[in-house]
Amino acid sequence: MADSRHWMAVLALAVTLPAQAGLFDDAEARKEIIRIRDGHNARLEALEAGSRAQLELSNQIEILKAEVSRLRGEVELLSHDMEAVTKRQKDFYVDLDARLRRLEGGGTLAGPIDPAAESRDYENALNLLKAGKYADAASGFDAFVAAYPSSSFLPSAHFWAGSAALQAKDIARASQHFNTVVNQWPDDPRAPDALLGVANCQRALGERRLEQKTLKTVMERYPDSAAAKSAKQRLGS
Repeated sequence: MADSRHWMAVLALAVTLPAQAGLFDDAEARKEIIRIRDGHNARLEALEAGSRAQLELSNQIEILKAEVSRLRGEVELLSHDMEAVTKRQKDFYVDLDARLRRLEGGGTLAGPIDPAAESRDYENALNLLKAGKYADAASGFDAFVAAYPSSSFLPSAHFWAGSAALQAKDIARASQHFNTVVNQWPDDPRAPDALLGVANCQRALGERRLEQKTLKTVMERYPDSAAAKSAKQRLGS
């Protein structure tokens, strides 16, 4: 009888052990699956975050490239203006010398002979701008515009006055000068950057819808300009 009960216990244990082993195997397998899935999800999230950061960095780099291109254009314009001033002064002195020779020969000195003051005042304002004295430069260009309303430098004077005023945080004054260039000299080489300056003023005032509208206008009117490239990058950011 005792032997019979012993063998029955052994038989029951033999039956239950595989079942328990199967339960343990299933639980471990589920844990391993969950661990692998969590690890995969974490890696996927890390990759997505890295891709987003890389895309944002790429966009910022393109915006900076467009801004550098625009600033190079402004430097070229500034250099061109300085060359124009130098040439104007040289032409003036050649003309003055010719007039004096005629006067010495018994002729008369007709008409005004002092465009040198115009060139000097314009150059002084440019030098203030180059020195980073923006408020003084804006005032200098304002004085120039008032003193020489028929000057060939007038479009440039208004443009640089706007740029100086914007740097000095005088937004209304800057906008007025930029709009003057855009409206009165739409075909001037400075017109694209002047229109972009209008957008910069709108941005400074928090007028985002107007800024975006102006940026689109820059692209439509001056599609091949550096200003249009900068506007495109800003609209895409």
